[in-house]
Amino acid sequence: MDTTTYTIKGMHCASCAGIIEKTLKNVDGVTSAEVNYGTEAAKIAFNPAKTNPEQLSKTIEPLGYTLVVPTAEAMHMSPSEHAAHLGLSQTKKEKLAEIAEMKNTVLSVIPLTIISIFIMGWDILAQLSVIAEMPNVWSEFFHHLLPLMATYTLFVVGKPYLLGVYRFLRYGKANMDTLIGIGTLAAYLYSFIVTAFEETLAPFLNVEYTYYDVTIVVVAFITLGKYLEARSKVKTGDAIEKLLNLQAKTALVIRDGKEKEISVNEIVHGELIVVKPASRIAVDGILIEGSSYVDESLVTGEPMPVKKETGDTVVSGTMNTNGSFTFKATKVGSETMLARIIAMVQEAQGSRAPIQALADKISAVFVPIVLVIAFLTLAIWLIVGSQYIGFSQALSNGLASFVGVLVIACPCALGLATPTAIIVGVGKGAKEGILVKDAATLEKLYKVNTVVVDKTGTLTNGKPELVSVRAMSDLGEKEIITILASLEKKSEHPIAHAITSHAERQKLAVSSVEHFEAIKGQGLKGIVNGIEYYAGNTKLMTSMKLSFDTSSLDQETLEGKTPVILATQEKVVGVVMVADAVKPEAKEAISRLHTLGIKVIMLTGDNTNTAEFIGKQVGVDDVVAEVLPEGKLAQIKELQSQGNIVAMTGDGVNDAPALAQADVGIAMATGTDVAIESAGITLLHGDISKLVKAITLSKMTMRGIKQNLFWAFAYNVIGIPLAAGVFFPAFGWLLSPVFAGLAMAFSSVSVVGNSLRLQTKRL
Repeated sequence: MDTTTYTIKGMHCASCAGIIEKTLKNVDGVTSAEVNYGTEAAKIAFNPAKTNPEQLSKTIEPLGYTLVVPTAEAMHMSPSEHAAHLGLSQTKKEKLAEIAEMKNTVLSVIPLTIISIFIMGWDILAQLSVIAEMPNVWSEFFHHLLPLMATYTLFVVGKPYLLGVYRFLRYGKANMDTLIGIGTLAAYLYSFIVTAFEETLAPFLNVEYTYYDVTIVVVAFITLGKYLEARSKVKTGDAIEKLLNLQAKTALVIRDGKEKEISVNEIVHGELIVVKPASRIAVDGILIEGSSYVDESLVTGEPMPVKKETGDTVVSGTMNTNGSFTFKATKVGSETMLARIIAMVQEAQGSRAPIQALADKISAVFVPIVLVIAFLTLAIWLIVGSQYIGFSQALSNGLASFVGVLVIACPCALGLATPTAIIVGVGKGAKEGILVKDAATLEKLYKVNTVVVDKTGTLTNGKPELVSVRAMSDLGEKEIITILASLEKKSEHPIAHAITSHAERQKLAVSSVEHFEAIKGQGLKGIVNGIEYYAGNTKLMTSMKLSFDTSSLDQETLEGKTPVILATQEKVVGVVMVADAVKPEAKEAISRLHTLGIKVIMLTGDNTNTAEFIGKQVGVDDVVAEVLPEGKLAQIKELQSQGNIVAMTGDGVNDAPALAQADVGIAMATGTDVAIESAGITLLHGDISKLVKAITLSKMTMRGIKQNLFWAFAYNVIGIPLAAGVFFPAFGWLLSPVFAGLAMAFSSVSVVGNSLRLQTKRL
């Protein structure tokens, strides 16, 4: 049994995935098929003895879709070729060209839409006697202009919807495109027939009214929604792109006693690799010579570089800082940590969330029901009506009712219900610093009952900062910071940077240092203003035989703080604590999430003591510490298996697999590009309080969509019987196509108005 993920071309609406999935599952030999509209991919398990990818592609081609079968070369490509295959070169160019074409189409129809809305608004207000009828000169001008505008809009801009009608008629596959296509086509054809045979039909029908404007407005609005959706989806492969860019392209290896630069693909197990300062580590291995500080935030998410000495492990994709060392390759190619992270992100992105819009669910039965009602209406009028009111009048009423049913049942409001609310919701989110990648993410977020948050960069600032100063002599706090900053300005250690940065913010002038010396593994010393000072850890103080109370330091160290002790040869004069400080808004954000009934779990690669301390500070429900990317991914899967709808918030490369696996991934904009592209939502400025606003926004938007769908269906439920003439025998009520069009227009206006109402809501 083969299980492979293939790219699917031709998907352009949410229900396309359902159609493809259902069709593939019916193929003999296919045991399972999961189609993801967001990534435009299908994960298919099939028996190679019964079917193959080429046959699967041929099965869906008549429906307008294509399964892209990778070539033999694509299965064995280099990282750069793989990047191109994922959409970094020609594939992405094609997608961008497609989006540019969609943009031009939308721009071309905007002027037509403005004119149509103007005419519709005038007609509606005139019908309500709010304003006078349109002047005859204008009316005659628009009478000839609208057919041309509607023809272009329907047959050029609206071509996908007409294809939806064609596929429904030929293959019985209905989606939202089918519904829109039938409704707009019915309105257009009725209007065209009335226009073309105006004099002939005048005795039978009111030929003054047409529905060209309705056709234009509906097609334009829905096309705009599709363009915005396509534009957001183009970055689907960007997370993999960013990860691939972390891979070193070459490595400096020792062969035959000489250093030689080779491609990373040529590295073999046991190879000795030399790493220079500011170089990226090519593969996983064990350090055998030298030492340095390595930035491992890729794997752990922690901001401080880790000291590496003989016997320590190093990981591919991490960055060496200032030292040089040699290590032995233990894992190469797909075995490395970075390769596993890439594979995890690919798998999580390719999995499909079990969500589908209500409108798409009912589309398969709605279309045939409406068609049956329309034709039955016409038949009953001709057969039964002619016996009572004569054939001519029955034909007139029957045609009016037939068109009225199709027009009023046109799912214009149904088609606008979701995109208009999403457009407004996403726009409002952007103003609040909440960037939403696609509609599906916003739709899923409102169901979330568990939020998993990373510690570093999410609850904390993500970099070491000076958090406290304790004077232990006659020196004041500012003097202690000034002396330390003077000594540390010559050091490249992250803790030194935290102290010097604090001094700069306080506008403290540092002094020159004489006889500066680094004390390996303990600290440094130097003469400042004629006095010799020492700055370092407790080991340095012990070696100098300086005694002081360390009990409070031990407690703060357990909380994740790092002490830097300042002393002279005679005594300790002060201590500063450096730590990754909690963001000011973190505690309130967690509290508001609890108010919404959401459980909050902190998931971090940091040590347990530090994690527990931070967790208590901000008030999370649970803490899971010391986990690597695989562990974070496993925790998300475990929560999902328990029936939870999980949102993951993070900012590092190590968070990327978990962000992609979660039902909703939420990244901090201050984090890595990989985390941002793996997530469905990005919070600008790294402000975690925006997480609460994002969830509130999703609830407001989904409430608006449900209200829109209710009104859309309400118009149909009330309008269809009226248009069909059900009340004609008893009350003489017969809804003319004119008022059917007005009702349809009002349904669209009410839906759009309700969506726009979201803009006035406070998050």
